[in-house]
Amino acid sequence: MIKIKEALCDFCGTCVSVCPVDCIELQEALIKIDQNSCTDCMLCVYVCPIETLEYSHG
Repeated sequence: MIKIKEALCDFCGTCVSVCPVDCIELQEALIKIDQNSCTDCMLCVYVCPIETLEYSHG
């Protein structure tokens, strides 16, 4: 499961652009991940320039 440290997010959209299953939704000041669609590929975690996203085992 990918977790979001929302207080750190600057809503740049980098994670949205790399997600192969389009499970990340970004609005003006809100980011959501559809955990049911997420495949835990972790591309979003790797590309986040400010380490807002992290992988959690549960």
